[in-house]
Amino acid sequence: MGDEVQLRDVERADLETFFEQEHDPEAVRRSLFAPRDREVFMNHWTRRILADPTVFVRTATVNGEPAGHVVAWWEEDRRFIGYWFGRQHWGRGLGTRILTLFLQQERTRPLHADPFAGNTGSVRLLERLGFQRSESVRHGENTHILLMLGADT
Repeated sequence: MGDEVQLRDVERADLETFFEQEHDPEAVRRSLFAPRDREVFMNHWTRRILADPTVFVRTATVNGEPAGHVVAWWEEDRRFIGYWFGRQHWGRGLGTRILTLFLQQERTRPLHADPFAGNTGSVRLLERLGFQRSESVRHGENTHILLMLGADT
């Protein structure tokens, strides 16, 4: 537990780190999320995430260095959470610590997440934090697990 974990506002330079993380082959395999080319990625982040006042996003840092990001957004009438951490931070308990901090700041409940069903590490992380499975959903040909963190958690 010696690593210092913090959340801060996203800085423009963080986008390069996020772009590299999105293109990590093992992360792509686990998340089943197709990486975007640089222009599409940067446009998405600057126009859809950082420019939208309803989106709450933070850079997660470990020992002062960007380790990934956590974001909450509205999809119709549901608030969702998503995150992406660099592979060097997996399996060390940092995701739990980072998401715990984020959930203290993002107070909207219920809060939903829909990781790829095969991403068991992400599903377990969310369940440890109190998210409960509500149903399976399809995104194209892939099954995802819809999890929800209710008002009482």
